[in-house]
Amino acid sequence: MNEVRAVIRPLGEPGDLGWVVMAHGEQYAKEFGWDISFEALVARIVADYAAGHDPSREAAWIAELDGRRVGSVFCVADEEGGRGAAGEGRTAKLRILLVDPAARGHRLGSRLVARCVDFAREAGYERIRLWTNDTLVAARGIYLAAGFRLVEEEPHHSFGADLIGQVYALDLSA
Repeated sequence: MNEVRAVIRPLGEPGDLGWVVMAHGEQYAKEFGWDISFEALVARIVADYAAGHDPSREAAWIAELDGRRVGSVFCVADEEGGRGAAGEGRTAKLRILLVDPAARGHRLGSRLVARCVDFAREAGYERIRLWTNDTLVAARGIYLAAGFRLVEEEPHHSFGADLIGQVYALDLSA
């Protein structure tokens, strides 16, 4: 019996950035009927990261099953999250978590979130936040299990759908 090899590795191999954008666009259109404006948002997040992230404060990871990309998560500085005495942001942002439906059941989503939270803590952030939508039930379960708490909700129309945006936060100083 062959065991499936599940790996979380740093983003950085050729094709990783494009895969993150493509996978989000395809998966969210298929699962939720979201339009191309969501893929454009992901493309902006990925492009901003690629154009100039600070590796000591920001990182991204790819989940693989048997060498095939099946997931991602990014940890970036939250420009709106407040600054410390040294001018550095005190809040990190978990962005664009994704696990391919065919790869679910291997705890990759939980492992990606844990890697992101651990990195944020090690980088000296005091808290980590994320923005999601209420339709992403599986992701919400992962966030709650990791200790995140819902801090804000607001209805909006985005990506061709009526949604309820949600902000979750986790205190890293505890």
